[in-house]
Amino acid sequence: MANRLARSTSPYLLQHQDNPVDWQEWSPEAFAEARRRDVPVLLSVGYAACHWCHVMAHESFEDQDVAQALNRDFVSVKVDREERPDIDAVYMAATTALTGQGGWPMTCFLTPAGEPFYCGTYFPREHFLQLLQAVHDTWTDQRERVLETGGTIVARLQEIGGGLPAHPIGEDVLDGAVARLFGQFDDARGGFGGAPKFPPSMVLEFLLRHHGRTGSRDALYMAERTCEAMARGGMYDQLGGGFARYSVDADWVVPHFEKMLYDNAQLLRVYAHLHRSTGSALARRVALETAAFMLRDLGTAEGAFASALDADTEGVEGLTYAWTPDQLSEVLGPEEGRRAASLLEVTERGTFEHGASTLQLRRDPDDPQWWEGVRLRLLEARGQRPQPARDDKVVTSWNGLAVAGLADAGVLLDEPSLVAAAEACADVLLRTHMVDGRLRRASRQGAVGSAAGVLDDYGNLAEGLIALHQATGEPRWLEAAGRLVDTSRAHFSAHDGGFHDTADDAEALFTRPRGQGDNAEPAGQSSIAGALLAYAALTGSAEHRAAAESTLAASGLVAMRDPRFAGWTLAVAEAAVAGPLQVAVAHDPAQPGAARALVDRARRSLSPGLVLAHGAPDTPGIPLLEGRPLVGGRPTAYVCRGFVCDAPVTDLAALEAALA
Repeated sequence: MANRLARSTSPYLLQHQDNPVDWQEWSPEAFAEARRRDVPVLLSVGYAACHWCHVMAHESFEDQDVAQALNRDFVSVKVDREERPDIDAVYMAATTALTGQGGWPMTCFLTPAGEPFYCGTYFPREHFLQLLQAVHDTWTDQRERVLETGGTIVARLQEIGGGLPAHPIGEDVLDGAVARLFGQFDDARGGFGGAPKFPPSMVLEFLLRHHGRTGSRDALYMAERTCEAMARGGMYDQLGGGFARYSVDADWVVPHFEKMLYDNAQLLRVYAHLHRSTGSALARRVALETAAFMLRDLGTAEGAFASALDADTEGVEGLTYAWTPDQLSEVLGPEEGRRAASLLEVTERGTFEHGASTLQLRRDPDDPQWWEGVRLRLLEARGQRPQPARDDKVVTSWNGLAVAGLADAGVLLDEPSLVAAAEACADVLLRTHMVDGRLRRASRQGAVGSAAGVLDDYGNLAEGLIALHQATGEPRWLEAAGRLVDTSRAHFSAHDGGFHDTADDAEALFTRPRGQGDNAEPAGQSSIAGALLAYAALTGSAEHRAAAESTLAASGLVAMRDPRFAGWTLAVAEAAVAGPLQVAVAHDPAQPGAARALVDRARRSLSPGLVLAHGAPDTPGIPLLEGRPLVGGRPTAYVCRGFVCDAPVTDLAALEAALA
């Protein structure tokens, strides 16, 4: 019989609906039951694509003995970290403080007041059973000690949970960040540090922006080297496009196979920007293939994007993706199979498990047409294999990243279908996820969930809408972004000029989360800083510019101390130092093609501070076009630096000179 999770909209929680554990969702009722029964709360946090979450589920939560102990002695609460990042953040802080490390599944024991007194991550079944008994005995026999421990942990986390002292991010900090990154750079393999290696998406964006502003060869080299190494290794899907979560080795050979929307949305944008910087054919190909993966494998019926593909297929990592030489020959025939095996680094010994290999493309094929035919045949054959499960919830924040990536790639790679996909996604988010003027965190199959949006939902969606406005010239996207940044300022602002991750009227946890560093995705604070800065440049609002600068300063110490965990903060700071560089291209709306050369030239600028408006003079809702007439009836570009404008120009050479 299904437990209470059967009523959930979360794919992760639904994975546990048939457990014999009497799970509940996070709710006041769950904690009220713990108080009534006088038992602790077992809080288990994970997400649908998490490999070790599945392992612990199979070993423990499907086990009758474990379920009996949990149902007798605890109230058991399941949380999807992707739907409730606020809950995840505060208890991950406790887990890290108590154990020195974090991760998922996260396993916390709480008092009925929600105070954590023991935390960990994955526990094997026998260890978990022993732990449950020990916690029960301690709760029964040493209650005062447990309550004191929980109170001490909460007090300490509340003490350290505030913001850091403000530290403005100027050119010296940005130059120092590049130097520190160069010292941590893996010159032989690309990326930073050793195994495991994660795609440093936001750091790469910072390096490209720094190169665009300063011409730094070191910054461009690190970005190019890392992008090529990732794209040629096994972490990139050489058949279907898209990137896995990370590489378990330092050479990018063996991935952890889950594919996340947030990784691919950010990397799509990075590779499109790399192509703009260098003209790299590899960067263009990878960007287009990654966009195709997102549309094909993560696209939802409503027009938005699902969260992830699972790491496992039928409980086995790599079952869908790994190949042996014999399997290649079975699909391609002996001769072409051997040729493909040589190209893709598929060996008899194998590079993965059980003699199988992940696919790598360490060199370009001699015959691209042959390779394209082989790729499609192998992809079709792979489609006949069992496929990983899909977490089909639509997360606002990650879809905002997708809107930005698709919009930028669409205009930079001249693929209008990608811009159209970005528009469709943005429409879904604004129509479905906006409830009574406030964002919700997620939806599934068109039904919006109850979890309130957090700061990165507002920041990343506003960033995407601003990119979409610049791609299309449509004022409605800029207007919607303005509403989001102003709602953020009204409900998420902190006293020191930064931002909290949760709204002032959100559910109160034992501490109000406030992420300071960028990790797999932009922190809420850096995401809203970027949106504020771009919105200020597009509207001329000094108020929003000042808010962006104070928000950046609130994250400045993290950027100075550890740039690997401040990639988006640094990328936004590059835009702040370089800009605002405002370009408005006024043209006759009946002849938009006449202005295309001017618009495209503006888009090819490498200045991280540039924003672009284009459309008819005095278009309502586009401040940069106000009072900007055509000169001689021709499309006309207006270039302004720091709100000081050059004379308008009508020919391409003059615009290039103005942007130089």
